Amino acid sequence: MPRLVGINHIALEVGDVEEALEWYGRIFDLELRGREPGMAFVDMGDQFIAFSRGRTQPPDSHRHFGLVVDDKAATRAALEAAGIEILPGRGLDFRDPWGNRVQIVAYEDIQLTKATEVLRGTPRGRRRGRARHRGRRHDRRDLRIHELVTGHRALCSDW
Repeated sequence: MPRLVGINHIALEVGDVEEALEWYGRIFDLELRGREPGMAFVDMGDQFIAFSRGRTQPPDSHRHFGLVVDDKAATRAALEAAGIEILPGRGLDFRDPWGNRVQIVAYEDIQLTKATEVLRGTPRGRRRGRARHRGRRHDRRDLRIHELVTGHRALCSDW
């Protein structure tokens, strides 16, 4: 049976694509991958967000998606500087002007095996100096996920 290993993209309905690029660009460093009529594609690591014109439903209350960032504190600061309301709760959630609820997750807090070279690029990873998973036993699934994320086969001695 096939196993889910990640998400390729998310299609996010917005009122106006240009406004969405400008609005999200106040919070995040965006890299535009491409465009089609009524759509813009923004890279996120090896995935992307497809901003799509035409949101018609009411604002999301509990439904949300999580964006992984390299620096959660900097994201909070950018949201506050832009005057964007941070929703009450345990996490760092907000709604965009079109009602899409977004949850911010720090890279070091996601449940995937982390590539050492990526983890070292995060604020907590730089402080630690080493990836969290050093010193623990790895099973074949860990090694396969590492291979999928980094594009190379890993030996336990690489970790």
